[in-house]
Amino acid sequence: MMAGAAAALAPTALRQVKALQQADPDVRGPLTWVPLPVPLMAKLTKSGILSAERALADGIDNRTQSVPAAEGRPAVRLELYRRQGLTGAVPALLWIHGGGYVMGAVTNDDDWCCRVAAELDVQVVSTDYRKAPEHPFPAALDDCFAALGWLIEHADELGVDPSRVMIGGNSAGGGLAAALAQRAHDAGLNVVFQLLVYPMLDDRTVPRAEAAGEYTLVWTPKANRYGWASYLGAEPGVGTPPPYAAPARRADLAGLPAAWIGVGSVDLFHDEDVEYARRLTDAGVDCTLYVAKGMPHGTNIGNEAPLPEAFNRAALNALAAALW
Repeated sequence: MMAGAAAALAPTALRQVKALQQADPDVRGPLTWVPLPVPLMAKLTKSGILSAERALADGIDNRTQSVPAAEGRPAVRLELYRRQGLTGAVPALLWIHGGGYVMGAVTNDDDWCCRVAAELDVQVVSTDYRKAPEHPFPAALDDCFAALGWLIEHADELGVDPSRVMIGGNSAGGGLAAALAQRAHDAGLNVVFQLLVYPMLDDRTVPRAEAAGEYTLVWTPKANRYGWASYLGAEPGVGTPPPYAAPARRADLAGLPAAWIGVGSVDLFHDEDVEYARRLTDAGVDCTLYVAKGMPHGTNIGNEAPLPEAFNRAALNALAAALW
C-alpha cells in the first residue's frame, strides 16, 4: 500500500522539481516550493486567524472608509492611502487585492499601495470584496463596481481628478480589474488605465492545464480549479459564464482602457494573459505586455531581489506613463 502511494506521488514530485528548476533563483524560496492549501488558507483568512499587524510606510496618511452598497448588500470596506502634504486634484488608482476569488484581505497590499502613493503622488483606494464560495459571482465585482462609483462620485472631496482614474489588481484582483474595466466601459464610467498584474482571466485554463498535466509553483492547477469553481458556482471551462465573470470570454474588447499586463513566464496564467494582451492590441487598445522570465505566480510580493523588483518597477513605470 505504501509503495502504491509513493508511486502515485512520484509524478507530482517530479513536476514540482522541474517547475522549481525553471524558476529564477531570485524567487526560489521555501514558500515557492510548498503548494498553497487554498481551501484551508481561505478559511483561515476569512476567520481572521492569519491577519497580520499592519506596518504602514512613513509619510503616508491612511484611513478606512465604509462605502454603502446596493440594498440588501453589506457595505464595502476601502483603505485609502495618500502622501502626507499632497494637495490638489491628483490621479487615483482603485486597487483590488488577489486571492483566487476565495481569500485575501484589503490590507494585504499595504506595502504596494503605500509605494504607489509615495512615488507617484497618486490617491490609492484599495477595495475589499466578498469572497467565494460563500459569495459567488457577481458579489465581488458588484463590490468593486460600488467602490469605483463611490470614488468617482466623491472625487472632489478626496482631492482626485475624475478624468485620471485608473484601476488595477493582482491575480484574482487583476481579473476583477479587467472585468471592472469592461463593466465600467459599458456603463459609461471614465477609466483611463488598467494595470493587470498576472490577472486571473480565463476559467478555460482549468481544463486545459489538467488535460496537459501541467504543474506550476505557488498557484497550482488544483488551486485554480478550486478558485474558479467557487467563484462561478459551476464547472470551470464548461458552457458560457455570465458577462464579466471570466473577462477573457468577452468577444469585443474594442474601446477598453489602455492596459499593462505583467506575468511570469512560469506562471499558470502566462498563456491566458499573453492571449488577452494580444486580443486587446488586435482590438485597437493600447496594451503593453511584460513577461518576467522565470517568475512564478505572486513571487514579486515583498521581494526586492533583481527579478521581482524589475517587475514591480515596470508596473510603477506603466502607471506613471499613463498619467504624465
